[in-house]
Amino acid sequence: MRHLLSINDIDKDFAITILDTAHEMARVSEGAVKKLPTLRGKTVVNLFAEDSTRTRISFEAAAKRLSADVINFTAKGSSISKGESLKDTAQTLQALGADAVVIRHPASGAAHQLARGKWISGTVINAGDGTHEHPSQALLDAFTIRKHLRGGKGDLSGVEVAIVGDILHSRVARSNVLLLTKLGAKVTLVAPPTLIPPQAQAWPVTISYDFNSVLPHMDAIIMLRIQQERMSDLYFPSEREYSSLFGIDTERLALTKPHSILMHPGPMNRGLEISAEAADSPQSVVVEQVANGVSIRMAILYLFIAGSQESSNE
Repeated sequence: MRHLLSINDIDKDFAITILDTAHEMARVSEGAVKKLPTLRGKTVVNLFAEDSTRTRISFEAAAKRLSADVINFTAKGSSISKGESLKDTAQTLQALGADAVVIRHPASGAAHQLARGKWISGTVINAGDGTHEHPSQALLDAFTIRKHLRGGKGDLSGVEVAIVGDILHSRVARSNVLLLTKLGAKVTLVAPPTLIPPQAQAWPVTISYDFNSVLPHMDAIIMLRIQQERMSDLYFPSEREYSSLFGIDTERLALTKPHSILMHPGPMNRGLEISAEAADSPQSVVVEQVANGVSIRMAILYLFIAGSQESSNE
């Protein structure tokens, strides 16, 4: 049984297979009949112990378009909020006959613990664990970049991508660095020194503290949300200063290549890391990222549930 816990779980060829499959899923979603019978009779559980809108709804829509039965299991109002352990929750899901569990959890490593604890027999898909990883977000970001800059084909060799903002607390940044470099892209991290994790010095990336100097060279710019809920210390003097140095607005967009795209995993702090004008500009593909998320998650569910069963039966 295969799990998607980290981008390290997939190699370059399989990453491209996921992107190619998502391309086909997008064509289905654009057609008159949006549902496929692929996962009919299967049960997908969305186990969200942390608030989410886009990711949870996206996985739910993806599962339903593949004809799976979906159970949404959120922290609020559930046994999780009453202190139930992850193991006890997992055993409940096993009793319900879950074929796959999509888990978001505030603890880094929770998805790995669920999969490797062998508490459930189904596939485990990491939808974000603490500040660790968010592999499906990285895949949808790569899908979006490839669609706009590579015609939806091949890898991302030679594409220059800037990841800007709260790198320190961002699971999206970690997964994106792993995947984009795996696909051949050149990645530059842009942030104040306080928001660059110490281990980033060993990552296959360039680190810059000067946003304006980086912008003219980038093909894609991924802005990250300032995660104030994870900040126990003061990482920058003020929101105004952060925005003036590391926020994207129309003046900074004017420094970019005409074909470059502006991205954000959401939710956006408009007026902090991104201005309203930039978020709604022609270069912004933020809304499209949400739609692409459904196609990517359809591909993930198909390949990791139906695909893993087909390979085990060979």
